[in-house]
Amino acid sequence: MQGSSTKAETKRFADWIETAADAIDRGEEPSSNILPQLAEAGYPAIGVPAALGGSGGDVVDAVNAIADVASHSLASAFVLWSQRAYIQFLLDSQNQGLRERLLSNLLAGRLAGATGLSNAMKFLGGLEPLQISATGSDTLTLNGKMPWVTNLRPEGFHVAGAVDHDDGRVLVVSFAHDDPGMTRTEDLALMGMRSANTAALAINDVQIGDDRIISTNAREWLPKSRPAFAGLQCGMSIGLAKRALSEAKACAGAGRGVLGEPLAQLSRQLDDAHARLAAGLRSQAFVTDASSLFELRIELADIVAQAVQLELQASGGRAYLEEPGRAFARRWREAAFIPIITPSIVQLRTALQQRRDAA
Repeated sequence: MQGSSTKAETKRFADWIETAADAIDRGEEPSSNILPQLAEAGYPAIGVPAALGGSGGDVVDAVNAIADVASHSLASAFVLWSQRAYIQFLLDSQNQGLRERLLSNLLAGRLAGATGLSNAMKFLGGLEPLQISATGSDTLTLNGKMPWVTNLRPEGFHVAGAVDHDDGRVLVVSFAHDDPGMTRTEDLALMGMRSANTAALAINDVQIGDDRIISTNAREWLPKSRPAFAGLQCGMSIGLAKRALSEAKACAGAGRGVLGEPLAQLSRQLDDAHARLAAGLRSQAFVTDASSLFELRIELADIVAQAVQLELQASGGRAYLEEPGRAFARRWREAAFIPIITPSIVQLRTALQQRRDAA
């Protein structure tokens, strides 16, 4: 479905994903099901202007949508983050033709959108060089790799990547699944989140024209797009932490009342971080103050770790029984994934330290 969703469709999706979450994590649910289910419930359209086929709202509404999905399945939220981040790149691009060609299929889930810009975000922070090179003018010839990209649906995808041109420019371009010279590996053998279509890409003499350029000046464009990129990532932490805290509160009955105050305190901290994220995104403060955004991402990762620890304490031995503890075990693995989502917590801490040293 494109545009908006009804309460019935949202409820149907919640019922489906709650049942399918463990199978998605183990790779037993067909990965081809996830994006169509998300689209039918209207999630990719949230925060997209109605005039462009979306349901309206802003990027904060998209963050909240990702959080909603993450409360059921982090793998599915990771797919939605990738889809919605790529959509946001098109919304931020001056390439109207590319947006017009792709957007309706992206909103409807017929085409997957992926972001290979994690390397570019690390490049901005001086953490690593760009991994794709470009030559040529009217037609670009591209070579390089993307070692870890999610939502590379074999049924069809576009993926954004930053490329280092030999004339000194840094561009952001959109690669397509059927570009000659583009090779997709088999899905990576992840410990969880196996149905998220996560793979690597090799780019060998891929040729694209100006119609595929998202930005001709990535050094200016990327800092403006970074808040949405990282802010949407934060939605995954928010949703997972809220679910773990909810489960912990439900379990913290007789004999575990001592957990009441830590749970209440962490819930308040999560709400405060969520509010600060929303305020910074809406005011565009993070465009010039990236450090505050990095600190929020780190804080939310810490909150997730504390939330699942409290869920474990509240559940007790029940968490280690295979059937009663199955969903907790999945959330535990999901929480372990949060710190390594690129840019990772270590990379963010490194970037913050570099900024402090340079000040």
